[in-house]
Amino acid sequence: MSFSGDVKTELCRTPMSRKCCAQAECYGILLYCNTFAPNEIRIITESDALAQRLPQLLKKAFKLTFDRLPEGDGKHIFSITDPSKLEQVHQAFGRDTGALALHINFAVLEEACCRTAFLRGAFLAGGSVTDPRKGYHLELATSHHSVSREMLALMRELDLEPKDAQRKGNAVIYFKQSDRIEDFLTSIGAPLSAMEVMNAKLEKDLRGSVNRRVNCDAANLDKAVEAAMAQVEAISRLERSGRLAQLPDKLKETARLRMENPEDTLSQLAELCDPPITKSALNHRLRKLVELGREE
Repeated sequence: MSFSGDVKTELCRTPMSRKCCAQAECYGILLYCNTFAPNEIRIITESDALAQRLPQLLKKAFKLTFDRLPEGDGKHIFSITDPSKLEQVHQAFGRDTGALALHINFAVLEEACCRTAFLRGAFLAGGSVTDPRKGYHLELATSHHSVSREMLALMRELDLEPKDAQRKGNAVIYFKQSDRIEDFLTSIGAPLSAMEVMNAKLEKDLRGSVNRRVNCDAANLDKAVEAAMAQVEAISRLERSGRLAQLPDKLKETARLRMENPEDTLSQLAELCDPPITKSALNHRLRKLVELGREE
C-alpha cells in the first residue's frame, strides 16, 4: 500500500461520534469526489478503508444508503441517483441545484470539529501525499475552482498556509514543506502519519549531516596527504642536492621525522620532536622545508 493509502486508512479509523461531523466529512468528500450534481452523486476510490467507511458515514449523516455499491475488486464505485435522496443531501448543505458552480457553505462548518471533519473528507476523496522517504508533497485536487479558492481561504484561516496552482484543468492546493504536511495531517486526525513524515525528515537530516562530515573529513584527509607528499618530495630534493645537511638542527630533525613517518599527522609528528613542539611550530618548519626544496 502507498503512503497515501496508509494515511487514508488511519483517517478512516476516526470514530463517527457526532452527526454534524459525519455530515461535514461527507461534505468534504462530495465536494472533492468524482460527481456531485443535481442528478447524481458518484464516488470512486481505490482505498479499501474509505470503501468500508462510506456506507457507515452516509447512514450516520443522513440515514441513507447508496443506490450502487462496489462490485468485485479494483476501484470502488458508489453512487446515488434516487431523486429524493439527492434532494435530502443537497438541502442539508444548502446547495442551489440550479447553480452552475459548486461552493463551500461555511454555515455548515461553524464548529471546529466540523471543519476538521470537512478537511478529512476532502483529503479522503481528493487528496494524496508522497512517501516522505522520497519527497515532500501533499495536495488536494478538484475540478471545481470555486471550491478550491474557498478551501484555500479556509485553510489559511486555520494557519495551515498551503499554496495553490492550476494543473490540467484542475485546481490544486498543495504543501511542499515537511512541517506543513505534518501540521495538516495532525489537524485532520492522522498523527501517526505525521510522525512518519517527521521521522523521515530527521533520518534524512541525520544522513545528510553524516555525509557532509564524511565528505569534509575525506577532503581534509586528501589535503593532508597532498601536503605530506609535497613535504617528502621537497626533503628528497634537499637531500639529493646536499643542502639538507647544511640546515639548522631543528629543520634536519623535522625532515628526518617526516621521512620516517610519511603518514603521520602534524600533531603526531609534533609529539615525536625532542622536546615535543606545537602543531603550529611543526607546520612552520615543514613549510620552510618545502620553500627551500623549491629553490634551485
